[in-house]
Amino acid sequence: MKLTILVLSLVMSVAFSNGVLAEEKAEQSKETKRAWNEMNEEQKTALNAKPDKENGFEVYEVCSACHMPEGWGMKNGTFPLLAGQHRSVLIKQLADIRALNRDNPTMYPFALPESIGDAQALADVTAYIATLPMNPDNGVGPGDNLEHGKKLYKDNCVKCHGENGEGDAENFYPRIQAQHYAYMLRQFEWIRDGKRRNANPDMVKQIDGFTDKDMVAVIDYVSRLKPPKEDLAKPGWTNPDFDD
Repeated sequence: MKLTILVLSLVMSVAFSNGVLAEEKAEQSKETKRAWNEMNEEQKTALNAKPDKENGFEVYEVCSACHMPEGWGMKNGTFPLLAGQHRSVLIKQLADIRALNRDNPTMYPFALPESIGDAQALADVTAYIATLPMNPDNGVGPGDNLEHGKKLYKDNCVKCHGENGEGDAENFYPRIQAQHYAYMLRQFEWIRDGKRRNANPDMVKQIDGFTDKDMVAVIDYVSRLKPPKEDLAKPGWTNPDFDD
């Protein structure tokens, strides 16, 4: 009888401990997600401010030196496509760079308040960028393993980035359709290898087991995802705001 009671006590103790550990892990997971999605005061202010697109263009003139007047960046991946990106994503990334939560030494001095302005300026410039038509001819990958890339995308990426790479503005998941292959490949590698400090921890965990071959295949596939026609610029389009 004593042995039975002892065994039952041990079983209940283990079950209780496992339950506590499970709850602690769940809470830690929630805290990590909150930390990634938690908006600082600048982000909140920028997201809630009424944007002034005229000022947004003036601010964007600083950005255009690298990201180009059209907001299309460069095919070689040096600078990403910004045009058509969700405002929430643009605001988060700018705020993260300004707060040193994302390492970008090239962009950092140009993103500072003394260069482009305060939270209102973030609201303005991101509103302008979000309305720019997207690149109809972005850089793509080698195209030699697209079926494998498609399967990896469907199995690992759709939940956050959507069936066609449209992202999710409410949850700060970026729009990755029409983005340059070389840029995405570099960011994916940095996220996988822990070099991008503001990466979504869910994504870090999801792609932890990706080989270099997997990485190339899935990014190659993503680089070929296209936005709706109404969001794309016509071939040869140039930004008329820079004509003067």
